[in-house]
Amino acid sequence: MNAEAAFKRFFKRQSKFPRFKKKKNEDVKMYFVKNDSKMIIECERHKIKIPTLGFVSLKEKGYLPTDLIIKSGYVSYKAGRYYVSVVVDDNKEYTNILFNDGIGIDLGIKDFAIVSNNDVYKNINKTKKVRKVEKYLKRQQRKLSRKYESLKKRNKKGEATKQNIHKQVQKVQIIHQKLNNIRTDYINQVVNKIVKTKPSFITLEDLNIKGMMKNRHLSKAIQKQSFYEFKVKLLYKCRVYGIEMRIVDRFYPSSKKCSRCGAINKNLKLSDRIFICPECGFIIDRDLNASTNLRNAKIYKVA
Repeated sequence: MNAEAAFKRFFKRQSKFPRFKKKKNEDVKMYFVKNDSKMIIECERHKIKIPTLGFVSLKEKGYLPTDLIIKSGYVSYKAGRYYVSVVVDDNKEYTNILFNDGIGIDLGIKDFAIVSNNDVYKNINKTKKVRKVEKYLKRQQRKLSRKYESLKKRNKKGEATKQNIHKQVQKVQIIHQKLNNIRTDYINQVVNKIVKTKPSFITLEDLNIKGMMKNRHLSKAIQKQSFYEFKVKLLYKCRVYGIEMRIVDRFYPSSKKCSRCGAINKNLKLSDRIFICPECGFIIDRDLNASTNLRNAKIYKVA
């Protein structure tokens, strides 16, 4: 199924040709499915029954649903730990009756998301916690590199040395996983807070991430922001709660257009953080002006 999805994306020119996944790499999954109506994948608070393996104990208890029918799932391996994820039939109907005004969201690097209702979500990668983990990651990666270099100089196959390298690789993977968990948790919190405001619609800009990544000064910062993950999770929540999600074309001048009179400031630079309208003299924060223009956009596509 993963291969089918990868080839479909390739033929639609949404991604590159699928690559073979080695066992030693992460994201290696074992897929299991409910093949017939008689087969039941049992799940309790502290264990789950996986075909061909039987009951497997769960370290984190109470997360998997025990009152719903499990259709399929997979076991994945990341940074020395095994994770199980399942797909269930949920017949709940979510409705959002108390709709407020629509909002526009401008994604950026200085701040992660700026909403047209004056809500600002900071960049988690600039916090002291993330920078401390990244500094520790660099130190451990340097240790791993030195172990590889020492093995090349000795030019011999020492089992003890290879075991030390394997331990160091696993330590680096754990730190990468910790960083990923921090960023994923923050994205989930931001999406949850935005949806809880109960907007009638949410407008996003169709960013050219691939083109933005070509800028060698900003590529690393853009990659850490995980804009695509945020967009996918926000789209899922919008579909669940019946909120219309609008996508504005990437060439829409959201930053250069005045949100009050509609005049376009062609001389606006990337370094200018304050927008000053050349026609009416309106002064506003650049990102807030962009999010307001996205909210007021008339030409858009519904995701």
